[in-house]
Amino acid sequence: MKACLLKSPSPIETNPLVYTEAPPPQPASGEVLVRISHCGVCRTDLHVIEGELAPQKSPVIPGHQVIGVIEKLGSGSTKFPIGARVGIAWLHHTDGTCQFCRSGAENLCDHPTFTGYTVDGGYSEYIVAPQDFIYAIPEQFPDEQAAPLLCAGIIGFRCLRLSGIKPGGKLGFYGFGAAAHVAIQVARHWNIEVYASTRDARHQKLALDLGAKWAGDTFAEPPTKLDAAIVFAPAGEIVPAALKALRKGGVLVLGGIHMSPIPSFSYDLLYQERMIRSVANNTRQDGEDFLRVAAKIPIRTHTQLFPLREANRALNALKNDAIEGAAVLKIEA
Repeated sequence: MKACLLKSPSPIETNPLVYTEAPPPQPASGEVLVRISHCGVCRTDLHVIEGELAPQKSPVIPGHQVIGVIEKLGSGSTKFPIGARVGIAWLHHTDGTCQFCRSGAENLCDHPTFTGYTVDGGYSEYIVAPQDFIYAIPEQFPDEQAAPLLCAGIIGFRCLRLSGIKPGGKLGFYGFGAAAHVAIQVARHWNIEVYASTRDARHQKLALDLGAKWAGDTFAEPPTKLDAAIVFAPAGEIVPAALKALRKGGVLVLGGIHMSPIPSFSYDLLYQERMIRSVANNTRQDGEDFLRVAAKIPIRTHTQLFPLREANRALNALKNDAIEGAAVLKIEA
């Protein structure tokens, strides 16, 4: 099969992904083989490729926003039929036995595996995944539009939940890439006012087009105090600015898997019961709940397509804020 292999982490400017032939995987017991149609390009992929996340597998095929059709079933796999259209997300498998899994917090599992990081992902023609960790894709979403829902969508949804924001509340977004452009559609559906802070004028315009009450520069102070804010950008220097924008008792959610160092800041910014919390991975229930909400709205993702062989170009564009919405790889036979 055709695939993009990462042999060793390197800056994306060096185009480290090698488009080549790789042996197709075979499904083990309880797994399915999926022929991939599209795979979303995520900033987490960039963190894997550039080594900001410590290497776990080498070589590895990145990608964890996978849409495709089941082509083969492993023994004991009965949850989905051959031909079913499914999605594969970041959380590949959990142990099911640790204290976190037993308490409903499988996103914090002690022994997880992750698609496109600890196991091969979706920058390829085929992928295998456990049948219990894949999603049925609502029929109203074309493959290209469905791909970003599998990480940008699910993680943005978990961020919204953990922010505690209520209908009628005022919510800030810091960074307006793939996750934010989906999350704003959920927030507006819930009657939440969104204030978008992002450095790129094109992203500010997209935020306004999608219903933001206000859009300005990353470090510009919103015109009102916020009940909650989500930092989607992997830039620690945003945290003090976001805290400053919160009302008393406000919640700041950090939505990335990696962030540059957070600078020191005055305790006054945190005082009066403001809270900072991170988001780690997602549960399968997050995914199921989000896809139901996404289908009801229905969410429309803004995508820019790239052929699989141009994955390096897509990631370079992502790093340089040149993607409006989400980049998606089209896997051509």
